[in-house]
Amino acid sequence: MRVFFGGFSPFSMMKEFKEFAFKGNVIDLAVGVVIGTAFGKIIASLVHDILMPLLGLILGRLDFSALAFTVGSASIKYGMFIQSVVDFLIVAFCVFLMIRQLQRFKKEAAPVVEDSKEVKLLSEIRDLLKGA
Repeated sequence: MRVFFGGFSPFSMMKEFKEFAFKGNVIDLAVGVVIGTAFGKIIASLVHDILMPLLGLILGRLDFSALAFTVGSASIKYGMFIQSVVDFLIVAFCVFLMIRQLQRFKKEAAPVVEDSKEVKLLSEIRDLLKGA
């Protein structure tokens, strides 16, 4: 006895899922997410362990994460929000620098392709025909 879900058998759904899951774009996206997660950890360490202590020294040992005020029984931790904004700005700047460098490599790696003899000859014929 076959079981159907919305007009599809489980086997055809599995086949469709397999085709979807193993397409190149999905795998590329998964790799990007994993690398992005690792990159996020590096940036978080950069912010928390290097930049924020330096910023704290410049601003008189101010620790953003400790900034908070209390309204009734609720603690509003606006320092954590400031920390998150700083994290975002640093991540965005690092991604900008990385993409900028990749674009430079792309421009440098693009080979200059000269026209072949056949293309040059056909271009000359085209130009002669235009003149006639």
